[in-house]
Amino acid sequence: MTVALRPLVAYVRVSTDRQGKSGLGLDAQRALIASFAQANGFEVVKEFEEVQTGKGADALDRRPQLAAALALARKHKCPVIVAKLDRLSRDVAFIANLMAQRVPFLVAELGEGVDPFVLHLYAALAEKERALISARTKAALGSLKAKGVQLGNRTNLSVASAKGAATNKRDAQIFAENVRPIIASIKASGVTSLRGIAAELDVRRVGTPRGGNWSAVQVARIERMAPKLGPMPCDAVEDFN
Repeated sequence: MTVALRPLVAYVRVSTDRQGKSGLGLDAQRALIASFAQANGFEVVKEFEEVQTGKGADALDRRPQLAAALALARKHKCPVIVAKLDRLSRDVAFIANLMAQRVPFLVAELGEGVDPFVLHLYAALAEKERALISARTKAALGSLKAKGVQLGNRTNLSVASAKGAATNKRDAQIFAENVRPIIASIKASGVTSLRGIAAELDVRRVGTPRGGNWSAVQVARIERMAPKLGPMPCDAVEDFN
């Protein structure tokens, strides 16, 4: 007798563009999720991949693929699985906000049946660790400065500014690439006007880069920007409603 496998929606994330290009960490995350699914009678129905930072109060707004994963999990009435808790966030408030989405989360590293309260504890520990690392770094830099060591390269401010602008541009392009499959699925459902797509993005809780509601102008900007990143496969696009 064949036992039906339970559905899962997988979410993998790396926090920098360089990690995303190299695939650093993604294969390990997928392997951990696949091992968990096989051992516990689950089947991954779709995987969402994101290249984005996990910091900031608006982190969920800047992660359209996570928003899409949540929407698809609601549709299938199944959990979202991550390899490790820090692939969601090390921020307790962010984890609490995810718990309020009424979509269960599984962490492959921790196993099945972990209480949400325990997830909050793990997130609190990770957040504390991040704060301690930051404090140690600031203390070390302060000590060097007190000894007269000049920190940074003050002669290259224009270069640093140019690099910052390039980083911002690339972040915008990454966001556009992440949103493209969602826009494609909206069009496939019959909504083709810019205003209609913007309204549907709001319904699906896909935040803009700065948070807030979508406009037709923003949708048009995403569609103009996205082709610069190269083709994105459309055969994996699903209706996330």
